[in-house]
Amino acid sequence: MPDTKVKVRTEYHPVVLRTHPVLDLDEEQFFRFCQQNKDLRIERTAEGDLEVIPPAGWETGHRNMKLAVQLGTWAEQDNTGIATDSSGGFRLPNGAVRAPDAAWVRRERLAGLTPEQKQRFLPLCPDFVIELRSPTDSLTLVQAKMREYIENGARLGWLIDPEERKVHVYQPNDRVEISDKPDSVSGDPILPGFVLDLKLIWEPGF
Repeated sequence: MPDTKVKVRTEYHPVVLRTHPVLDLDEEQFFRFCQQNKDLRIERTAEGDLEVIPPAGWETGHRNMKLAVQLGTWAEQDNTGIATDSSGGFRLPNGAVRAPDAAWVRRERLAGLTPEQKQRFLPLCPDFVIELRSPTDSLTLVQAKMREYIENGARLGWLIDPEERKVHVYQPNDRVEISDKPDSVSGDPILPGFVLDLKLIWEPGF
């Protein structure tokens, strides 16, 4: 009989620190808390719970870099908005603080913000977000995060799953569309002309 190998996916969940009502950090305190723990990726839920997210593996980090480079290159050429990687945090209208793997915000929405606000977590939801699922990410949790972005104002969101080679496309007032093994995905009309080359994401190249 042929030797059949079954790939088992082990999922890890964020470490959740429930501080309410013993300790409620205001926006400035939470920002400074994150700055003092720069080796950790920390997000905050709408309920005020802190989520310490395990570091992604090296391969996921490499893929995420390819995502950010493609989005950043398009954003520089298009010049109607600003792109960020996973180090950029956003304070959503529901109070949650999230740091998507890549995001884009229209310049006109940034115009009214103060320099101090731009140095902190932006008080808005991005127009466009990408979450890259690592081999250990819970699909249910990442899907919930994508729905949260859309419910808080994102106009387009992509959940990219390299292990399954699937792209989940989220848009307001629309069902989630799942593409199986696509070579690319287009951001039109929200991001006109932006096409993400997924062949660079599916194959790590090393």
